[in-house]
Amino acid sequence: MNVIAVGSIALDTIKTPFGEVKDVLGGSASYFSISASYFTSVGIIGVVGRDFPREFIDLFKKMGIETSGIKFEEGRTFRWAGEYGYDLGNPKTLDLQLNVFEKFEPEISDEMRDVEILFLAAIHPELQMKVMKEINAKLVLSDTRDHWIKGERNRLLDVLKKTNGLLINEEEARMLSQEYNILKAARAIMKMGPQFLVIKRGEYGAVLFYKDRIFYVPAYPLEVVFDPTGAGDSFAGGFAGFLAHTGDYSFDNLKKAVVYGSAMGSFAVEKFSIEGLVNLNEGDIFERAKKFREFVEFEL
Repeated sequence: MNVIAVGSIALDTIKTPFGEVKDVLGGSASYFSISASYFTSVGIIGVVGRDFPREFIDLFKKMGIETSGIKFEEGRTFRWAGEYGYDLGNPKTLDLQLNVFEKFEPEISDEMRDVEILFLAAIHPELQMKVMKEINAKLVLSDTRDHWIKGERNRLLDVLKKTNGLLINEEEARMLSQEYNILKAARAIMKMGPQFLVIKRGEYGAVLFYKDRIFYVPAYPLEVVFDPTGAGDSFAGGFAGFLAHTGDYSFDNLKKAVVYGSAMGSFAVEKFSIEGLVNLNEGDIFERAKKFREFVEFEL
């Protein structure tokens, strides 16, 4: 397989001004893997409880995702419940139950030890480092979150020294760099190790930093956003999947990957959970990616 994702697999309960769903498929590895599967072969590594619905495993398999890296443990699956306001910004967490995810120890089979791209979702930096030592990847992409930036900074910095690309949101970039200005933040973060950085800015799009070069993509304009929960991980899946499909890590191709990642993120938010991602075809994705050129193309 070309891409492996290591991260959370969850059951989410989500409430927005446009509706509410309960115990739907969530988790960073879930969104990432489904998104990436449209471009390349994907394996998922995570842990679930005995209560995890078989239909979601079947869905992964239907999408062509290798599921042998999913461990079933005694206990309940990681659960998160959140509520969004009309601005659909940071949600209010109503309930968080780590359950079997609290003691997650990735198990890596022999067939998963060599891969084109490894994606390390926002799990504990110690686990990220452990996985990097066990999987031989040509390109390592990582994510993190405020909890690890605050509480495990030194371990996180060790991970960044071995990371090729970091994909984080704007708030995390400021926190990690201790710089408010995004340009200064990006320069500071890239000195920590990553060769390139993508800062996800939600409704304001995404910015790619590569050496001394910058590429900006606006967010896809949508009339209704139902559920932004998986937008960032769906972006990462499209980004990584496109890179693995092309095998080209040049700046020009990284720019294309940001566009395809943005397209996948836009599909994800149009429906609850992973529903916006599961019935796409190659034409849908290409047409949406092509729209981004129209947004920024002009003559001087």
